[in-house]
Amino acid sequence: MSLAKAETRRLVKRRFTRLFVLCGVLVLAAVAAGVLLTNHKTGPEQIAKATAEAQANYQQTVLANDRIKQECQRAQGTPDASNFPPNCEISDPAPSDFDPKWYLPPTFDFRESFGEMVTTFAAVLALVAYIVGASFVGAEWSSGGMMNLLLWRPRRLQVLGTKLGVLLSWTTVLTVVLGVLWTAGFYFIAKARGTTDSMTSGAWQSIGLMELRALVLVLVAGALGFGLASLGRHTATALGVAIGVTVVLQFGLAVLLGLANVKFPEVYLAPFWVFAWLNKQYVSQDFKTCDFSPTGGCQPETFTITWQMSGVALVALFALVVGGAMWTMRKRDIT
Repeated sequence: MSLAKAETRRLVKRRFTRLFVLCGVLVLAAVAAGVLLTNHKTGPEQIAKATAEAQANYQQTVLANDRIKQECQRAQGTPDASNFPPNCEISDPAPSDFDPKWYLPPTFDFRESFGEMVTTFAAVLALVAYIVGASFVGAEWSSGGMMNLLLWRPRRLQVLGTKLGVLLSWTTVLTVVLGVLWTAGFYFIAKARGTTDSMTSGAWQSIGLMELRALVLVLVAGALGFGLASLGRHTATALGVAIGVTVVLQFGLAVLLGLANVKFPEVYLAPFWVFAWLNKQYVSQDFKTCDFSPTGGCQPETFTITWQMSGVALVALFALVVGGAMWTMRKRDIT
């Protein structure tokens, strides 16, 4: 049996891999079910009901406004007059202030809302890939299986590289299959509980590119978990780094940046770079530098994190961790 086939069998047959993939699938299924149950199809009946509700609220507000004006008139010349505007200048509501759209039940617009679902999909699968990747190689190191494997196949870099290649190949297949099901499922939800009317070839292309970036994110997450566990020669190393980065470096750093009044604090936090990668950009605004203009209002300074910048950061992180794992595999003692 070839090394690649043996590693593929080892990865797929592991109970931890199956369990964690199942947990990820169940989380995604719960999200899809929640969206299906909380959205509704909008038709003439719903529009008529929303229009009637908006009109009723408008009439109630007009009546309440009239009562306030009457109370204001009666209060003139008394100490209670200070509770009302001068000369009882109370503006009347306009029908446009009660848009019937605001009274419609939530509906799933595929073009407008599916991007958020792709972000959710990428986040769940990136977590699964990270932990599965860390466990895949970490268990080999901690159990002594890596040392035994190198007795059979003494080429260190080939062994570690094959393990990583198998992990990334398996992750690619899993992500693509689940991605197709995820897209088809939400398209069905939009058909049943929303709308797909605005979908054009350009919209489909944009969704496809976003899902491709999601795949890259999942692969990098799996490689990082694999690399960190190999560097520490234990699964707990990768998990510890993840917890440390999340709790200490991100939450703690966010608090420090806020206390120090640093401009564009989001630039220093990883989630916003991930958001920029998936959604093409993230614009950070510094409202302390507002330049007020008569026509535009507040014009704060901005800093844009582009998907290209995020891509460079992902490549650099991938090269640093995976390259470090390969280097230590070549240099360090195996025992």
